[in-house]
Amino acid sequence: CSNSLKSNDIYGNACGLLKEEMRVFGSVMLDAAENSKVPAGGALAVEREAFARYITRRIKENENITVICEEVTSVPDGWTIIATGPLTSDALAEDIRGICGGGLYFYDASAPIVSRESIDFTKCFYGDRYGKGGDDYINCPLNKEEYESFVDALICADKVILHDFEKREIFEGCMPVEVMAARGKDSLRFAMLKPVGLKDKDGNKYYAVLQLRKENAEGTAYNLVGFQT
Repeated sequence: CSNSLKSNDIYGNACGLLKEEMRVFGSVMLDAAENSKVPAGGALAVEREAFARYITRRIKENENITVICEEVTSVPDGWTIIATGPLTSDALAEDIRGICGGGLYFYDASAPIVSRESIDFTKCFYGDRYGKGGDDYINCPLNKEEYESFVDALICADKVILHDFEKREIFEGCMPVEVMAARGKDSLRFAMLKPVGLKDKDGNKYYAVLQLRKENAEGTAYNLVGFQT
């Protein structure tokens, strides 16, 4: 739901170590990420469309892969890798359900993106936590009053009405920001709005901080870090 592939730290983070192992083995995904990355401090983030174009090109150029652009409505016989993505057609989904005996479920979230021109730079600053990675993030500090007003507005905001067939089951690893906010007033301050590693010019810690990360190489669009909804 965002353009981040998580940490690049190979010494202190399992995600970073896994990516380094993939690089050693010549992963096309990591080649694509390196060729489409945008500044993100100690994390690896990509420009999504460039990332997708790179992988598509590598697949089409591979003489051992035949690309057939048509709908697959059933699982073929023999050894098959099924990787249909989040928008599986009804026919194929039903065929998979028949093979698996039911129990299919899909959960994902979307990440808000804002334009650079909408950002008030008199109220934010560039920097990364603990001074790592240079000035790759735009930081928007909030005082206690601003933070609590934001949380109240978020909890009271209109929400998408679920269809009859949809279940309100939350995946803890990708929790919507509004659900986390409803769990407690300070929940966001210990999650995506945590102020750790960022201080003002006098060395004082902020009450809360919203970080913005580049969505594209041009820097015309930014996503709200951790704000899946």
